[in-house]
Amino acid sequence: MSHDPNCLFCKIVAGQIPSKKAYEDEDILAFHDIHPWAPVHVLIIPKRHITSMVDVGPDDAALLGKMMAVSPRLMKELGVTNGYRHVINTGRDGLQEVMHLHMHVMGGPRPWLKG
Repeated sequence: MSHDPNCLFCKIVAGQIPSKKAYEDEDILAFHDIHPWAPVHVLIIPKRHITSMVDVGPDDAALLGKMMAVSPRLMKELGVTNGYRHVINTGRDGLQEVMHLHMHVMGGPRPWLKG
């Protein structure tokens, strides 16, 4: 499994930085965002270091599918009942702040939009 020793999310996967986990299996980790934009805001990340969507290839299809497929169950478990949003920022111009592929899943009662 690829790991970047300087990557914040790789350090979370390795247990070097604490997180409030929402889901974990052998391939992915979901944890609550420390600066949420919504009442429920989790990040779903691959445990293997992938810098961004630019680095995703055909061999990553099952992994990305798993990230998407776990989100409905996770949102239901976290009490989100009226819809949610998926966001994947890619690269600096795409507003990606941590250079480890991650998917934001946000839901809960509105208003929670940020300007």
